[in-house]
Amino acid sequence: MKILAAFLTFLVALTAAGAEKPNIVFIIADDMGYADVSSFGAPDVKTPAIDQIAKDGIRFTNIYALGPECTPSRVSFLTGRYPQRVGGMECAIGTGNVGRYDDAIRLAENNDLGLPAEYARLAPGLKSQGYHNAVFGKWHLGYEPKFSPLKQGFDEFVGFLGGNVDYFRHKELSDIEVYLSGTDPITREGYTTDLITEDALAFLEERAAEPDKPFFLYLPHAAPHFPFQGPDDDDGGLPSEEEWTTGTRETYVEMMKSLDKSVADVVAALEKHGMTENTIVVFTSDHGAMKPGLNTPWRDYKGTVFEGGIRVPLVAKWPGVITPGSESAQVGSLMDLTHSFLSAANADTEGLEGIDLLGEAAAGKEPAKRTLYWRARRGEKTWRAIRDGNWKYIKKIEDGETEEWVFNLKQDPTETKNKLEKERAAKKLERLKKKLARWEKEVAPKR
Repeated sequence: MKILAAFLTFLVALTAAGAEKPNIVFIIADDMGYADVSSFGAPDVKTPAIDQIAKDGIRFTNIYALGPECTPSRVSFLTGRYPQRVGGMECAIGTGNVGRYDDAIRLAENNDLGLPAEYARLAPGLKSQGYHNAVFGKWHLGYEPKFSPLKQGFDEFVGFLGGNVDYFRHKELSDIEVYLSGTDPITREGYTTDLITEDALAFLEERAAEPDKPFFLYLPHAAPHFPFQGPDDDDGGLPSEEEWTTGTRETYVEMMKSLDKSVADVVAALEKHGMTENTIVVFTSDHGAMKPGLNTPWRDYKGTVFEGGIRVPLVAKWPGVITPGSESAQVGSLMDLTHSFLSAANADTEGLEGIDLLGEAAAGKEPAKRTLYWRARRGEKTWRAIRDGNWKYIKKIEDGETEEWVFNLKQDPTETKNKLEKERAAKKLERLKKKLARWEKEVAPKR
């Protein structure tokens, strides 16, 4: 009865809020760790604007990226499906449009390394419901013009094609022009986080003139991804290749403060333009951090499928629909947001592989068992993993050597006790392997 009452309350709220389709603002940090937000345990940085989203809405504590690097994670929420289905996107596209494992190398050699437009679901689905879609920030889903956001349901794009760009000169360590407005290279002065914010605020000002047309504002920030440069760290030139990926925690904290200020400015602009009550706002990260980011208490870092590489913080607010101050332990993934956003817009969700994470949370549904899968490739290294309920199996093959782990995440959430031999004898390992093998066969790409 309690769940039924909560669901009926949700339906009433959704009907009231749904008289007009909600605007959607999706803000995603790059390479930000689980414990780099103060409400998720950051010891040395305050993120009041991000934390306020949770206070005004909900905090999700059990959410996963579907790749331990940028490109596959982004594929998952723009397609609503596992990134393996696309082909060549299980690893971040390398600087200068480089493939980093056999399938990606093959596609790059054929000028075909990126997210094909026919796989995109999120922006096209919203566009079919009358949304005006914009992306300002990091794309990282293909350098070729045919992979442009403007080919994938977005009406506006100002941002970066590559995965890591100097915060002041807006260049990467290649000769390719990566900072574009639409499809044209541009030159601007300013700190990347500030420029993304500036574009977002201008967009909201424009949207205020058309209050009857809903919008989707996608803000994929560069911060706090390397090069590690705070707002006051411009030394007049590009960092050396070694300096590019080496940073201190102090610099990282300044980058996080700048990011939080950006979130504050966007939320304030929504309030200024009278958009707050009919706008969904979501903030998360695309995967776990590398050092000097913090993934506490989870094991390891970006690039692995241990919890530290793939567990992300997620906060969301939806006035009138999600109860302020809520918290959810539902196991979820970033591709669940695809389903959530399209459901909120009354768009087609057929064929998506995620759940309506926001809708189910708003309805007060109890956390349900989920099975999620991962495969990540780079060079001669392949990670595979499955989380099935509380059980997680990981397999790493590198240079012909194999390592395996089995964890019970309920008993051992920080993955310190490998139960491999015990669960091999109990047949649990065999069942997990069979599920993972069936999934790999089912998601085999067709290009």
